[in-house]
Amino acid sequence: MKRRTLPTAAAFAAATALLLTACGGGDDGSADSDQIEGAGQRSEQPSKSAEPAAPEQEKPDGVDVSLPADMKLVFDWDKPEDKNEAAAMDDAANYVRAIYHGIDKRTTDDAALVAYSKGQGLTYGQTQINARLEGGWTATGTRRHYQATTRSTPAGDAVEVAFCVDSTKFYSKEVKTGKVIKGTPSLTDFDHFKIIMVKAPTGDGLWQASEVYVEGKAAKCQ
Repeated sequence: MKRRTLPTAAAFAAATALLLTACGGGDDGSADSDQIEGAGQRSEQPSKSAEPAAPEQEKPDGVDVSLPADMKLVFDWDKPEDKNEAAAMDDAANYVRAIYHGIDKRTTDDAALVAYSKGQGLTYGQTQINARLEGGWTATGTRRHYQATTRSTPAGDAVEVAFCVDSTKFYSKEVKTGKVIKGTPSLTDFDHFKIIMVKAPTGDGLWQASEVYVEGKAAKCQ
């Protein structure tokens, strides 16, 4: 995976959290451009082959991001050669796991989400969890993450991790009844994420999601 630098860490402007529809895709709430505000056009090529991420039962950084057996998050990507970008990518995956761990545990105050996010990234995660709590839903099935790319600021203290998501086999499930809600597969099942990961101030190698940009109905991910 090729590495590309961003002009400056300050180039990552705040984004309004996009609330996805329940486990089946989302509305297109992003700008038409594939640029981050203040940064250059991306030109990286997606990963060619798959390398499964660490099992969800593990506790990276001592934080529990385990998920129930019927809630599978698949990270179908290669790690970049750059050490910082590889670490940021790992923790971007842990951030996604943390959101669904919170959904499973029915809380927005879960230690995993607090560990792997801050600022707008934390707000986005809490919004996603709250939507499921208010709707009485959890999730079931397989959510696939793929075509990942990374790029860094010159100082190396922030990394954009971008990837596609396929939710065609990932469904909402009513907590009370256990009923699985399946819709007809469509473009709404495909999203493109850009997560801005920053080094945690603790200096222990932890990266946190500080910004989340979501393009719903992402045809480029089909």
